[in-house]
Amino acid sequence: MTTFPNFEIVITGLLGIMLLGSIVSKRLRIPYTIVLVIIGILLAASSLSTVLGISRFYNNYLGSLFVGLVIPPLLFESMMGIRSVEFRSSIRLGLILATAGVLLSTVVGGLILWKIVGLPAYDSFLFSSLISPTDTASVLELFRRLNVPRRLATIMDSEAAFNDATGVIVFSIVLTSGSVSHLALLRGLGEFMFVFGGGLLVGLSVGFGAEIISSLIDDPLSEAVLSISIVYGAYALATSLGFSGLVAVAVSGLYYGNVTMRSVIQPLSRSAVKTFWRILAYIANSVAFLFIGLNTDLINLANAFLIILIASVTVFVSRMVAVYPIMHIFGRRDGIPSWWNNTIVAGGMRGAISVVLIASIPTDVPLRSTIATLVLGVVFISVIFQGPFLSRYIERHFERGREESRVTQSIHNDLSEAGVEIARLSSEWEERSISDEELAAGLERERDRLTGLITDVNRSMNPGEIMRSRALSLYRSMTGFRRRDGRSDEQKEDIGIGENGDKGRKEN
Repeated sequence: MTTFPNFEIVITGLLGIMLLGSIVSKRLRIPYTIVLVIIGILLAASSLSTVLGISRFYNNYLGSLFVGLVIPPLLFESMMGIRSVEFRSSIRLGLILATAGVLLSTVVGGLILWKIVGLPAYDSFLFSSLISPTDTASVLELFRRLNVPRRLATIMDSEAAFNDATGVIVFSIVLTSGSVSHLALLRGLGEFMFVFGGGLLVGLSVGFGAEIISSLIDDPLSEAVLSISIVYGAYALATSLGFSGLVAVAVSGLYYGNVTMRSVIQPLSRSAVKTFWRILAYIANSVAFLFIGLNTDLINLANAFLIILIASVTVFVSRMVAVYPIMHIFGRRDGIPSWWNNTIVAGGMRGAISVVLIASIPTDVPLRSTIATLVLGVVFISVIFQGPFLSRYIERHFERGREESRVTQSIHNDLSEAGVEIARLSSEWEERSISDEELAAGLERERDRLTGLITDVNRSMNPGEIMRSRALSLYRSMTGFRRRDGRSDEQKEDIGIGENGDKGRKEN
C-alpha cells in the first residue's frame, strides 16, 4: 500500500531548509546554491529526509513534474525583467548558442567519449545530448547575483531559456535512434521547427490575451493571480499541443514584462507583481538546487571519480568548441567584446534539467546506471566548483580595463538617446501629435531605460559621479514632467492629487 507524505510537514521542512540555507550562506559567505546542494546531499544520506518525507516527495511527485512546475516560474521571472531593447540586441546570439551551440556541443562531446575515451557510440552520444543544454535554474541564479553587464546577462538568459527545447529534441532523437549512424536529421530539424515555432506562437497568444484581461482588473492580488495563470497556462497549452512549454513561457514573460506591465498595469500593482515573482523565483530556485542535492550520492560519485572527471573535462571542451567559433563569427558582428567569450564558456552551467531527463532513459539501456552517475557527477562539479570559479573570474577580470570604458560609452550613448526621445515626446505632445496615452507609454519606456542605466552606473562605479548625476538628473526631470493641467508630479503630490485624479489635503 502506498503511503502519501504529510504535505504540511514536507512544506514546513522545505521552508525551514531554505531559511537555514540562507542563514548559513550569509554567515559563511558561501553561495546559497552550494549550501542548498550540500544540505540536500546530507538529507539524502540521513534518516531526517525519510522522517520529513522530503525524499519521497521529490522522487515520487516532484521528479516527474519538475520541468513543468519549478522551471517555468524561474524562466518567467527572468524574462519578465529583460527589456525589449536589450533582448533585440542579444536574441540572435542567444538563439544561435541555444540551437547550433547545443547541437555542436552534443556532437563534439559524443565523439570525444566514443573515439578517445572508448565508450560505446550510442551511450556516448546519449550522455552528450543529455548534458549539453545549460540549466535554466543554474544560469539564471548565477548571473542574477554576479555583477555583469546587462547585455551579457541577457545573452546567457536567452540561451538558457531556449536551449532546453533543442536539448530535449536532440536527446529524444538519440534515445529513439538506437544507433548514432541512423539519426533522422531532417526529421529532427522539422520537429525542432515545429516545437520551437509552436511555443513561440503560444507564448505570444497567451501574452496578448493576458494583456486584454489585465486591462479589466486593477488590484495587485488579481494581477499576481493572472501572472501565475500566464506561466502555467502557457506551459500547459503549449505542451498539450506538442510544442515547447518552456519557449512559450519565455515568450509570454517577455511580452508581459515589456508590453502588459508598461501599458495597462498600474504602478502599485506593477511593484507588487515584481515583488511576488522575486519571492516565487527564490522558492523555485531553492527547490531546484535541493533537488540536485537529494539526487546526489557522494559515495557513488567517489567510486566513479575518474570517469566523472573525464566526462566533466569532455563537457567543458565541447562547450569551448561550440562557443568560441560562434562568438568569433557572430559575436564580432554584434559588437560583443572578445573577452566576454570566456565568461560565456564558463557560464554554461549544468543542473537539474539533465538530472530530470535521466528518468527518460529506458532501463534496458546497457550503460543506463553509468550515464546517470556521469550526469549527476558533472552536475555536482558544475554547481560546486564551476560557479565559484566563474564568480572569482569575473571579480578579477571582468570589471577592469576595457570593460570600464565600454560601459561608460554605453551609458553615455543610452543617456543621449533617452534625452533625444524625451525631447521628441515633449514636442509632439505639445503639438498634439500624440495622445496622453502615447505620451505616458513613451515616458514609461524611457523611465525603464533610465532605471536600468542607474543600476548600470551603480554597478560600474568607475565611470564616476558625473554619469550618475546625469542619469539621476534626467530621470528626475522625466518623472517630474509637467502634465496638461500645468502641474508636475511633485506639485500634485504636494496638494494631494492621487493617481485617479482625486484631490485631498496632504497630511503632514
